[in-house]
Amino acid sequence: MTLASDRASLPSEFVLEEITTGVHASGFGELGDGRSFSFHVEHHTLVIEVYRPRLAGPVPQAEDVVATARRSVLDIDLTDERSLAAAVRDGVSEAAPVPR
Repeated sequence: MTLASDRASLPSEFVLEEITTGVHASGFGELGDGRSFSFHVEHHTLVIEVYRPRLAGPVPQAEDVVATARRSVLDIDLTDERSLAAAVRDGVSEAAPVPR
């Protein structure tokens, strides 16, 4: 597990606050526009959820999810923090809005 040491970010920045590598990779972070996101591996799939800004509590609920992305982990080195971070960053930018 790695924690971000410098939380200063620019408005358009992608910040990983915590990342755990390996077959059960997971983590979370923030985007420059106030939204937060989380990711985890589920059945050979990287699952990314982007949450609305200004959450009411510390744990997001299902109604807080505004976008999601899923991609296979077969082409991601889950043991390499940089590879995983890049895949999450790409997934966040490609996340599709959740229909309401």
